[in-house]
Amino acid sequence: MLSFLGESPMKINLRESNASLISIFENPNQIITLDANFLIPPDRSRIIKRGFDFPLFKKVWLDPIFTTFSMVAIHEAVYDELVTENLCNYVEALKSEDPPKIIIHTDSSLTDVERTLRDSIENKIYPHTNYDPNLDNKDDRGEVKSLSYIAVKGLLYFAAHDNNALQLIEKADQWSTGLDNVKAIHMYELIYFLYSNNLGDKKSLKMLYKYQYYLTSHEKQTNPEWGEFIKAMSVLYN
Repeated sequence: MLSFLGESPMKINLRESNASLISIFENPNQIITLDANFLIPPDRSRIIKRGFDFPLFKKVWLDPIFTTFSMVAIHEAVYDELVTENLCNYVEALKSEDPPKIIIHTDSSLTDVERTLRDSIENKIYPHTNYDPNLDNKDDRGEVKSLSYIAVKGLLYFAAHDNNALQLIEKADQWSTGLDNVKAIHMYELIYFLYSNNLGDKKSLKMLYKYQYYLTSHEKQTNPEWGEFIKAMSVLYN
């Protein structure tokens, strides 16, 4: 039975710190694998007309992320999801840098033993998603391929803005997904990282935060407003 069939409100956890974010503060030069929703401009136009086109998202989010972190990666399945010309050109430019500013995980780099393990993990993951390996459909394909790859390779960090992808990690034991050693990083955590290190325009980061976490009436009841968010995060990570 599928556990995810649509968008769920993203909740911010201010009860406890994330050891993964602490580790990134201490050493930002670690491999961080991104889900597609970290690269594609968010579209909540069904809620509000104002949104993020690619130039704005690039300025507010993508440029600070790829300037700050030297080991950002995506799986080739996510790479295949990048269909807009602006985003494709942007990623191609990152690939052509010397050294490249983005790593592309490829399944062809897996050994035979790793492929067998990857298939085993995929079989544990996909029933909790909309992906069917028999159909090889696009729904949730990127996150399933990304997570199974980094689990096999022993890579730690998967960054996403998607409840289902994050729960595959955070409920690894309960759901038996095989992702016990993978660590989740939320978008709001990297928004705070950029803000607290003066690595992005603070007004723009506030705008992105509000768009992603503080837009609907339900979100405003569930999540803190920007000032409270920064204050609480500073207590957790100072």
